[in-house]
Amino acid sequence: MIRRMTSNDIRHIQHILHNTWSETYRGVIPENIQTAFIDRAYSDAMMLMRMEKTIVLVAECEGVPIGFANFTKKDTDGDSELTAMYVLPTYQKEGYGQKLFECTLSLLPDVEQLFVYVDGQNHIGRSFYEKQGFELLDLFDELFEGHPVTTAQYVLKLTNNALSY
Repeated sequence: MIRRMTSNDIRHIQHILHNTWSETYRGVIPENIQTAFIDRAYSDAMMLMRMEKTIVLVAECEGVPIGFANFTKKDTDGDSELTAMYVLPTYQKEGYGQKLFECTLSLLPDVEQLFVYVDGQNHIGRSFYEKQGFELLDLFDELFEGHPVTTAQYVLKLTNNALSY
C-alpha cells in the first residue's frame, strides 16, 4: 500500500534511511558522514517541514512502512524534483519502488520534467531510474558533507503525466 506520510511515520523513515544508506553507500561514503547527514536532514523537525512543503509517500508491507518517496510540488517552470526514494534492502526488487514511483507520477499530473540526483556510485538507484525512462543529463563532482562524490543528474520528460518518448 502507498499512502501519504503522517507524523507517526518519522521514526520509520529514519530507520529506512539508516538501513538503506548503510547498505547502499558502504565503502562509498563514510558511515559517520552518512549518520550526520541523515540525523540533520531527516531530523524530526526537518521531516515535519518536508511534510508541509513537499509530498512524502510511504510504502507499507503488512501495515509496516518499508519505503518512502519525497518530491517537490511543481515549480514555476513546470518542474519537480524527486528528492528521495528509498526501500529497505530486504524489500527491494519486490515492486515497492515501482509503486512509489507510479504514485509519485500520479500526483504530478501537470509537471513537465521530473529531476533526480543520484550518487554516481549508486548503481542500483541509477539502474532503477534509467529503467523508468530517466535520461542522464550530467555527471559532476561535488563535496557531500565534506566528502568528495560524483553526482548523476537525471531528467524524465513528462507530457500530461504520460512519458514522452
